[in-house]
Amino acid sequence: MDGVIASVKHVSLSARSAIRCIEALSDAVQGVIIKGLSQANYFSLAIDESTDSTDVAQLCVYVRYFDGKEFREELLSLIPLEGHTTGDIIFMKLEELFRLHSLSFERLNLIVTDGAPAMVGKHRGLVSRLKKHGPQMHGLHCLIHQSVFCAKLSGELKEVMDKVMRVIRFIRGTSSTQHRLFRQLVAESEEATHDDLLLHNDVRWLSKGKALDRFCALLDEVKAFLRLSKIRAAADHLALLGDEKFMSNVAFLADIFGHLNQLNLQLQERGKTIDMVEKLESFTRKEMFESDISTGRLLHFSALKSQALGQVTELMVDFIKQLRANFTSRFEDYTIPKYIIAFVRDPLTVRLSGDFTSQAKQMIPSLDEAALEMELIDFQTSSLVRDALRSAESTHERNRLTHKYLENCLRIKVTSISPDIQKIATDGRCQFSH
Repeated sequence: MDGVIASVKHVSLSARSAIRCIEALSDAVQGVIIKGLSQANYFSLAIDESTDSTDVAQLCVYVRYFDGKEFREELLSLIPLEGHTTGDIIFMKLEELFRLHSLSFERLNLIVTDGAPAMVGKHRGLVSRLKKHGPQMHGLHCLIHQSVFCAKLSGELKEVMDKVMRVIRFIRGTSSTQHRLFRQLVAESEEATHDDLLLHNDVRWLSKGKALDRFCALLDEVKAFLRLSKIRAAADHLALLGDEKFMSNVAFLADIFGHLNQLNLQLQERGKTIDMVEKLESFTRKEMFESDISTGRLLHFSALKSQALGQVTELMVDFIKQLRANFTSRFEDYTIPKYIIAFVRDPLTVRLSGDFTSQAKQMIPSLDEAALEMELIDFQTSSLVRDALRSAESTHERNRLTHKYLENCLRIKVTSISPDIQKIATDGRCQFSH
């Protein structure tokens, strides 16, 4: 019997069988999500639109809700937009989705978008359209999008970034032969810590920092390759890499975008709403970057210190000051009182006081302070609640596809819900006549 089971496990599924399995798992997860939403008092949405490799815009609709035990963050739908992507069309697609699953905009209390005109336009944007159906709803510009905008390059530093990318494209994009020869040179180098350069894409937030970091790490190999190249442009690129001021700016950008990438990854963690606010506040208050580079200590600018011999320019100091100012202005409304943060982290350790309830009232004007105080006393004195909280485990943790199959694959990939495999198998079992 064991041999039979082992043999069955090694039998490859057909493409159609694999599709049916994915569809069944996705439908099961979707069923749990819709059931949870139908029972939730309120829920929020995060909506973003991007274009896939076939130039079809895909509208990603993520939902956050409380299912009675914990907060869930799940993919509600991936909606293809094959024509225009105006606010009216996005609203129509979202309205169809809500109608399909019998959901109501009246229970939608928050929507987070990328800040594009189609989303936040005053008259025809998605948010303004939704507020007509749910006046209680609030719109929010995605914190991660805003953090990326804070570090947008301009002027001389943008020119530096563009020139670096021209060198990378010269090596990777001039011809497949040239790219292979560079990879071969890197493979033969005993000092190389990577096997290739990376291209930068504005759509991928982390790629700018990663491309710069990889470029600095393979700088010696890049120079060696340019020296060997017989193409005329290689000499111009090599001369550019010999410019100390230019390379100082490159090293500086590699360092600062490394710090920004670290912040970006911290903001992307699941279930970290309070942590996101704290991380942003922490980054905004890091005067040490400005002091570190102004004094020339460069404790937090390792690439600048090692590769450019610590040549600090006024341009770098100004960029750090402007970066901090951008973060301060964009996120000044996202500060949360320490009492509230402590309560969200562990409601049993917060001492009940007038300060706490009054601050909570400022954040949520409709809150009944008297009812909150009474409920908190009952909550904190309940041994059942205390035992439940203390014992709960916590974690920190294409090819050409049809639109529906892409949505199914993405839903299974990102979900935290465990499908009922036994029920799926039972429901899908063939029925034999007797």
